[in-house]
Amino acid sequence: MPVETRSIRDRSAVGRFPSVTLGFGDDTEDENEKTEEDDVKKENACCRWLRKVCPCCCPQPNDSDLTDTVVTGIDDPDKDDGTNDEKPGTGDNELDELLLKVQSIDLMKSKSGVNRMEHHTNLYQSDNFIIRRGQNFQMWITLSRPFDPSTDELHLDLKTGSLPAVSKGTHVIVPLVQELQGDRWEAAVVKQDDKRIKLSVNSLPTAVIGRYQLTVETNGANGQVVSTHDPANDIYMLFNPWCEDDSVFMDSEEERQEYVLNDIGRIYYGTQDQIGVRTWNYGQFDDGILAACLFVLEKSGTPASGWGDPVSVVRIISAMINSPDDRGVLEGNWSGDYSLGTAPTMWSGSVEILNEYQKNNGTPVKYGQCWVFAGVFTSVLRCLGIPGRTVTNFSSAHDTDVSLTTDVYLDENLEPIEHLNADSIWNFHVWSDCWMARPDLPPGNGGWQAVDATPQETSQGSFRCGPASLTAVRNGQVFLKHDCPFVFAEVNSDKIYWQRNVDGTFSQIYSEKKVVGHLISTKAVGSDERNDITHLYKHPEGSAEERIAVETACSYGSKAEAYSSPTAEDISVEVLMDGEGPQMGGDAELTIVLRNSSSEKRNVTLHSRVSVMYYTGVHKSMVRKDETDVEVLPNEEKTFEWILEYKDYKNQLIDQAALMLTLLGRVKETQQVLATQFSFRLRTPNLIIKPIGKAVVGEKMAVEISFTNPLPQVLKAVVFHVEGLGLLPARKISYGDIGSHASVSLTEHFVPTLPGLRKLLASLDCKQLTQVHGVSNINVEDKSNAA
Repeated sequence: MPVETRSIRDRSAVGRFPSVTLGFGDDTEDENEKTEEDDVKKENACCRWLRKVCPCCCPQPNDSDLTDTVVTGIDDPDKDDGTNDEKPGTGDNELDELLLKVQSIDLMKSKSGVNRMEHHTNLYQSDNFIIRRGQNFQMWITLSRPFDPSTDELHLDLKTGSLPAVSKGTHVIVPLVQELQGDRWEAAVVKQDDKRIKLSVNSLPTAVIGRYQLTVETNGANGQVVSTHDPANDIYMLFNPWCEDDSVFMDSEEERQEYVLNDIGRIYYGTQDQIGVRTWNYGQFDDGILAACLFVLEKSGTPASGWGDPVSVVRIISAMINSPDDRGVLEGNWSGDYSLGTAPTMWSGSVEILNEYQKNNGTPVKYGQCWVFAGVFTSVLRCLGIPGRTVTNFSSAHDTDVSLTTDVYLDENLEPIEHLNADSIWNFHVWSDCWMARPDLPPGNGGWQAVDATPQETSQGSFRCGPASLTAVRNGQVFLKHDCPFVFAEVNSDKIYWQRNVDGTFSQIYSEKKVVGHLISTKAVGSDERNDITHLYKHPEGSAEERIAVETACSYGSKAEAYSSPTAEDISVEVLMDGEGPQMGGDAELTIVLRNSSSEKRNVTLHSRVSVMYYTGVHKSMVRKDETDVEVLPNEEKTFEWILEYKDYKNQLIDQAALMLTLLGRVKETQQVLATQFSFRLRTPNLIIKPIGKAVVGEKMAVEISFTNPLPQVLKAVVFHVEGLGLLPARKISYGDIGSHASVSLTEHFVPTLPGLRKLLASLDCKQLTQVHGVSNINVEDKSNAA
């Protein structure tokens, strides 16, 4: 707030300027000056208040020479004093010289400069000033005159959010101090060069993240000045995994390089027996992506005061990546009809999605499925400075009734009762893990937390999930927030079969204890290998610790009575698959093994059905149904082949080419029930990407993309999608039709923009075939090195 200062003319009247004397003795000058200056300081607050409540009575002078906000209480220099036209004092120009004004601010924001290098923000392809909280940064301020610490005051003013408030941490006043203490917002002069001063500034490790507007306020004997806000000097504050006092601190540099600074990852899909992998461009450093991530936070409508807590931030992001209840980033679609948008399998990165969402002012992008939601989530986490990774769980349960069990309901004839079977087991489900301390939970629950943006069930009224502590999930402590029961059921629920009785009630007839939560996978640190992290989510399957965790968790569920004494079992059934499994366009062959561990003959009636499934475990249509009577001799292992021909499934397949074989049976002699389900997919071919020519920044090059149609039918209206960070922005290429078993190739030209090892991603989409993609490493040389 500007202040009022004493008149220049008054100062001359008491002999400040020797050319003017009014007959007062010199011996009174020193005494009066101190008293009068004290009076000025007392008067300043009143004048400031008066000017604020009544600008009409106490107007601000209009001085076209002052570019900064300046208010002074100067007597009118043109006022006639009744003597002559000669003005005995100075004018506005001299006041202008006496005021301490900010002429320029240099945040030293070059990508190769000390600030951004030390804050690990040099990879952001942006000229904005991007720093991490809880860490020192430097800046230069050029003033209108040299700074005098004995008489001049200066502080920085930072504001973020729609209603900045000091009490909320969204309006920060950074004082100038003699020595930095490091545990607060503060600034100190570390160098002075005539009119320039260099400040070293500390921020709190709990500071709100986001975009701050910066102004500088100076205060001297002659008045107060506030610099005008320049958007070019806005400060972008991020979480800081390098700062020990930040709750997202991660102490391994190798892991920080992977989970914060790596902009390319691997996402796994398929089934536990046929794991597929695709490369994903997180692109968190791409130009405009940080602004898009902050736009997502702003669109949530949540107050910026909560953006300093990573638990709060990831819950906001979890809700905002999906669109059902808040018009978030992505609209989910599992129907198979993507004619109004982009098929989920076409995306190969997050940049295009986040840019499109911001460009269209918050209109959800069409369409996403779980790996797309998770890929975008991981991008936002890494962009804002929260360590994150994308995780795939195979045979992932979706519990809809908080029973913490996966329930299958059968009628009297062992036929599924479809309208009751709301629970499902997805072939795979993808979510994200983020790393943070959890001071809101009992000690020991910090570290990796599961967060999920795929809209499955609501959490506190919104479609979001997490952060759920992996430690809590592992130990069955489902009473801890947030959403531990749901995540526990995904990775470690038992599958329980219920049969309807004549009176309409249901009895538990069978349970499978090892069918949910297998081969939980993420990209390994520092390599493209798959890292199995199942042990972080659950104890070894069947171990005493795992059983205790399941029973602990289910005691808090809605079907605690499901855990009764197990029945004796002497017949077992298992489904096996050779190698990597069947290929798209060919017959699917599986092996069924029945084992009799008793010393008596057993007769089994085995019902088999194969269905086309969405990868989410939702049934689409039945392809074939059989019933077989099998005799198994004492201690015999009986094996028989099960074959599904291409002609039986070719017109039924959807996105993921997923099929499920369900086997249900009863042993005639003992009435033992057998039940198992086996999911498998038909493998699709990869795109082959071959670079042509040398890759140099700024020089045109090409790649050849090759593909062979595996189907004995024509692929209609094929579209290729190509993108690569630092190589070329995402583009779609409409190719047309590809004949039965035909091989095709196309050449794409582009100009690399960034040096280093880059990845070019490509995918293919058409109605008859999806989940076809490829990746190629391209080492781009700098132009100077190439020369």
